[in-house]
Amino acid sequence: MTGGAVPHAQHRGGGRAAEADIANGALRFARYAYPPNALGYCGPGDSAALLGYAEAGAVDAGLADLAQRFAGAWPYLSLIGAANHDLYPLDDAVVEAYWLGNPLLERIAPPLLAAHLADRFADRAGPAWDNLSVLAHRGGRAHHNFHVFAVYPWVGMLRAGFTEDPLRVLNSCRVRWGTVLGVHPGFAEVWAQPLTWNGNLSLGPGQVDVATLSAAQTTSIKSGDMVSLHWDWVCETLTQQQAQRLQRYTASQLRLVNEALGWPATAALLG
Repeated sequence: MTGGAVPHAQHRGGGRAAEADIANGALRFARYAYPPNALGYCGPGDSAALLGYAEAGAVDAGLADLAQRFAGAWPYLSLIGAANHDLYPLDDAVVEAYWLGNPLLERIAPPLLAAHLADRFADRAGPAWDNLSVLAHRGGRAHHNFHVFAVYPWVGMLRAGFTEDPLRVLNSCRVRWGTVLGVHPGFAEVWAQPLTWNGNLSLGPGQVDVATLSAAQTTSIKSGDMVSLHWDWVCETLTQQQAQRLQRYTASQLRLVNEALGWPATAALLG
């Protein structure tokens, strides 16, 4: 961890409350960003630093610098913040909106999201760009699970007949929820619904997942808690409201992608 203060708050008149919001958001970002970063899937090659921040609960300018180097997540955070009275991208509400979902996502006008997606992904989508634009207008949201389902190529691979590995990645990469069944040193048993594929993506029957806990979580998380999961890690304990929002946004983005599977040229878009 490097020295320096957290970036100055750009909203609510600044001050300690705003700085606390940014500190909390930065730590939340670290908890969700660490699991894929540790696997080498996104962000800078310094996963140990991210984990150090998350476990220590300490924030400085070094964490903000790491966050800005996540080319997938940071532009979405910037978009959400800009559409909500210029909130700083690491404001806690902004970070929560991206990973879990909250009303800040509803303040991003569909044309703005479509333009954002065009700037970032039109070249990759090629001739199927029009479909990606339509997704933004038909209910796409600047949510991590939208990015996983609609922008990543895994749904296209499912459609092409490759099932096992794409489905595993889709299920792990999305942010999901589950109920803790048991807590052990370094891991928890969590009851969660995996994704299934039968020509559409849907949530299947619950099953037991084993998810890694940080040292602090081993003492703070207990059986019966609702938690969020990203890859093979428990990210945080969810309130009932947070869990309901994550469930609602996951369901809406799944519906959207399943609808898109029937459109012409969808194979090019989602592949």
